[in-house]
This record gives sequence, structure tokens and C-alpha cells, in this order.
Amino acid sequence: MISTSDFRNGTMFEMDGQLLSVVNVEHIKLARAGAVIKAKLRNVMTGSIFEHSFRSGDKYKTVRIDKKEATYLYADGSHHYFMDTQTYDQVAVDEEMVESVLPFLKEGSPAYLLRHEDRLIGVELPITVELRVVDTDPGFKGDTVSGATKPARLETGAKIQVPLFIQPGDLIRVDTRTGTYMERA
Repeated sequence: MISTSDFRNGTMFEMDGQLLSVVNVEHIKLARAGAVIKAKLRNVMTGSIFEHSFRSGDKYKTVRIDKKEATYLYADGSHHYFMDTQTYDQVAVDEEMVESVLPFLKEGSPAYLLRHEDRLIGVELPITVELRVVDTDPGFKGDTVSGATKPARLETGAKIQVPLFIQPGDLIRVDTRTGTYMERA
């Protein structure tokens, strides 16, 4: 069982027979009454997102999510194919399940297949991935005082903000949770 006061982004639990994931959570302290937890939830099976308020201390059933290591192989129309690294089985995943990780997914990259009760519910990437910068404007010395960024297009087609010293062809590390530049690789 998990208490609502322990909710964090990414927490998965079961409520009313539905598998839910916390997208965003906010703790609100009221003057005389107890605290209220407002959460934005995503139904893992349907993908729908909704908001719900909880009383502090309510308890819900935790769910077991199995993570299996896999390698991304290729895309074929509306399906993306992954290879289980232990059994070498190919797993076809619908486009909707990989939509959130698609900007940082390239052939041959590692991923995790998420399963709940032997049913595939999604794909997760490692926290950081290394991608090559394909296109970006040149940065000039003395442009700004500090912390300036410019847009860059990566080899997967994703567009992120990078520091001015990054040039086309550089290999960079990207945080897959936030989609932000971390460092040069």
C-alpha cells in the first residue's frame, strides 16, 4: 500500500481497478482541515490524463511493474520493434506507447520494456542518452555574459536548447526525463 503523502512524479498505483501513474503532484496545506493532495494522473492502459484530489493519508494498492532490458531495432509504419536482450525475442510496440520517448530513440539504443501482469504497458529509456548534433547555428565568442543557449537539431530529429559552444557533429548527453542538454559526451 502507498499513502497519498508519498506520491511523487512517476509513482504507479491502482485505484478503482485502473492502473494510474502520477504525472504531477501538488501538496496543499489547509488551515484547519488536513492537507489535500492534487495530482495529475495518467491512465497507463488508455493514456488519458485527468486531475484528482486526495486527502492526505489515503492509501492505495501499489502495483508491480517489471522492467526488461531491450534494444531498439527499427520502425515499420505504426509499430516499433525492440529485441529482448535476454531471450532475443522481437517485440512489436504500437506508436502510441513510444510517443513520449520517440524524440530520443535511435536504432541500436538500449531501452526498457515495462510490463504489468505480463501485459506490455510502455517503454522507458535510460536517464541519459548520447546523441549527435546534426544542425545548429554557430555561436560567437562574447555573445552574452553567461548561460546563453541556442536551438539544435539532433540525429533523431529532436530539437533542444544547447550552450553556444556546441557545434554540428558534437556528441552530447541528453536527459530523457526533461529533454534537456546535460554535457558533452
